[in-house]
Amino acid sequence: MIDNWPETTKKLSGDLKNLRGGAPEVMKAFAAIAQSALTPKALDTKTKELIALAISVAVRCDDCIAFHVKAAVQQGATRDEVMETLGMAIYMGAGPSAMYASHALDAYTQFTAPAAE
Repeated sequence: MIDNWPETTKKLSGDLKNLRGGAPEVMKAFAAIAQSALTPKALDTKTKELIALAISVAVRCDDCIAFHVKAAVQQGATRDEVMETLGMAIYMGAGPSAMYASHALDAYTQFTAPAAE
């Protein structure tokens, strides 16, 4: 499990920058998909980040959890909204999702701590 979620996103951002340099066309296309998917339409961006968080938990991707918790916090997600999102992820992903939901809750706690700001 990740010990420091904010530091993890910083490190991963550097790693992803290197990946963008090595596979620019693929990463540009991926960024375009992300931008298109996150554009607010019927759902606002915060809701979309909470959906992404639930999927991150269900597919057991700690790195995804880190980025989507950070983005959800930046979009104003509350602890209650994150907890409800994690409940849905657990419902859809059973036991393994419960374990990864605990990772997401730890990430939320770290991103909302005064030192993270």
